[in-house]
Amino acid sequence: MGQLAEYFNAIGRTILTCSDGLAVTFSHLFRKPITIQYPDRTAKPLTEMLPERSRGILEMDQELCTGCSLCSKQCPINCITIDVQKNAETKERILNKFVIDIGKCMFCGLCVEACKFSAIRHSKEFEGTVSDVNRLKINFVEQPAPVAKPKKGEDPVLKPVGSIIRKYLADQWAPAANKSSDTNSGGKSE
Repeated sequence: MGQLAEYFNAIGRTILTCSDGLAVTFSHLFRKPITIQYPDRTAKPLTEMLPERSRGILEMDQELCTGCSLCSKQCPINCITIDVQKNAETKERILNKFVIDIGKCMFCGLCVEACKFSAIRHSKEFEGTVSDVNRLKINFVEQPAPVAKPKKGEDPVLKPVGSIIRKYLADQWAPAANKSSDTNSGGKSE
């Protein structure tokens, strides 16, 4: 008799928990939806609707970068690679490479806080779907150039947020030419 009572108690608990779940489901059935159908039904571009301090894909302004590598040293997962060399003739430091691996970045913002010259910052861009993860490595140095020399007492002139990264995203996210030949050659990309 005890086992039979235990069996019916288990059935009763099952019915009770199912009815609790259905009550929650039905309560949401007649509410106005909160979710916005992106990108179809937004009144303006989503990047304009994001909060001021949202953390999107990182961008770097070469005109402000001093090549100090503080951002790279602060990055806990080493997604920033910087190559600065000294020109033997002019004794000037040259910024050859500044690569951010968006695929590894966890958008923590430690690099942004470490940069004393506002050269690196988060944009509001966040869409980054590509078929090859190597295309998520963005080199912000198009031509090797001398590092920036900030003037004391002057605030740097900042470009609008997102204006730097958009150009690189257009290149990175564009369909790759001859991708089939790359995969046939062992998947190596330059």
